[in-house]
Amino acid sequence: MAGQALRRPHRRHVKLDEHLPLDHHLNQVYRVGAGVMGLILTVFGILGLIDKIGFFDTGGATVAGLNTNGALSVLSICVGLILFTGMVVGGNIASTLNMVIGVLFIASGFVNLALLETSYNFLAFHIQNVLFSFVVGVLLMFFGMYGRVSATLPHDNPYWRARHPEAAERERRLRARGGQGRVGVG
Repeated sequence: MAGQALRRPHRRHVKLDEHLPLDHHLNQVYRVGAGVMGLILTVFGILGLIDKIGFFDTGGATVAGLNTNGALSVLSICVGLILFTGMVVGGNIASTLNMVIGVLFIASGFVNLALLETSYNFLAFHIQNVLFSFVVGVLLMFFGMYGRVSATLPHDNPYWRARHPEAAERERRLRARGGQGRVGVG
């Protein structure tokens, strides 16, 4: 009996890759976020390659105010193309891709901050690159988490319905009977 009192109530775990209707308005946010960030990174990478900077050159060549070299340019193009792929596919894949790459950009910012002015700084990062990495990471995470992660999601949101199936069913039944009010989550 005492063991039962200590048990936690069963919680339903929501996977981030649950189905999102293709015509849902959140899909546009995920696609735009991936597309804009992919375009910025791809253009930065192409401009870096056009300047014919050495692959691991740390001499201080800049493109659009950011230090770069051939390795960083190629890496930027690759990540930009991955984000373009997410834009084309859309939906939960674009959202998850935005979140994952956003976290990777923030982690890259911290790692490269630690590597500034060391011989291990093979991507030629300077402080402006670190700040750019943080900004891009936060923006990608914003675009990826938009409409998925919040305490105040609207009740017509598919993620809210997945997290609160009983309340969503009560609201559906209430609407079917002609009522327009919200039913509490509780």
